Amino acid sequence: MSGILAGKRILVTGVLTDGSIAFHAAKIAQEEGAEVVLTGYGRMSLVQRIAKRLPKEAPVIELDVTNQEHLDSLADKVSEHLGEGAELDGIVHSIAFGPQGAFNFLEASWEDVGTAVQVSAYSLKSLTMACLPLMPRGGSVVGLTFDAKIAWPKYDWMGVAKAALESTSRYLARDLGARNVRCNLVSAGPIKSMAAKSIPGFEELADVWNHRAPIGWELTDPDPAGRGVVGLLSDFFPKTTGEIVHVDGGVHMMGA
Repeated sequence: MSGILAGKRILVTGVLTDGSIAFHAAKIAQEEGAEVVLTGYGRMSLVQRIAKRLPKEAPVIELDVTNQEHLDSLADKVSEHLGEGAELDGIVHSIAFGPQGAFNFLEASWEDVGTAVQVSAYSLKSLTMACLPLMPRGGSVVGLTFDAKIAWPKYDWMGVAKAALESTSRYLARDLGARNVRCNLVSAGPIKSMAAKSIPGFEELADVWNHRAPIGWELTDPDPAGRGVVGLLSDFFPKTTGEIVHVDGGVHMMGA
């Protein structure tokens, strides 16, 4: 099969519905020639159903990134699907969660904040390190962020967690560069996904894009962000690492 990911093997996390960026990244990766393995958490039967909607049904591994046993066994489970001795060429990190308390900046408890940071930021490091044994010749790690330079309305400690994610990506890029592992992020605009439903005031946040995206932004179209992820997984960016690529209709460049 031809395509910019021909022959590559990619692990995609965070697929929950076919309206997610992760699903579209997995779909486009397959269309570009990659073999894809998914991870899911919680509603595994739902993830398995969604996996059947890909061009080629992908295997699904249960992964709770706060569970060290899951992380310790991840490489072996991926190998079971890819075959003994098979290597992993790329990882898509699309994992984020904040308890409801994390969306009240002044009143949030450390318990809520700590959960948001562990799941949304620290997990980029723990996921990458769990998969590193399968990447002896290097590869590409791509995560998803929501521009953390801005104090967005309603986003509160999830914004802080995204800032931590962006910093984590840079430090991973620094420390894994010698192993030829690139680590980059796609900063996407807001998407009406299942995760978005858990963000209080999401509509107010998303409304910024209705007025400020120079080339427009579709809240229901994860395809552009998925294509950004696949581009960074490919060999077209061999010396790009520690970068944040904005796929947000241009909102990031607009002044106050």
